[in-house]
Amino acid sequence: MNLPSSMDNGCIRANIKEGLKVGIVLKQDQRTGKITQGVVMRILTNSSTHPHGIKVQLTNGQVGRVKEIYSKDEE
Repeated sequence: MNLPSSMDNGCIRANIKEGLKVGIVLKQDQRTGKITQGVVMRILTNSSTHPHGIKVQLTNGQVGRVKEIYSKDEE
């Protein structure tokens, strides 16, 4: 199964911007890998990269690590 290249981009802070639609894994879903979709409100990881994904807070208040990026900031 070929995974989209954007799957790896969630590990690089520069690829994540506020307002971006992403898929994250919540702390309680780490064992199952269940993806929760939402829009980035805040970037919580300070380092430029993280092997498990950049930690963000979504506009609905949920916090998790970015696993997928659905839309790029093209405007």
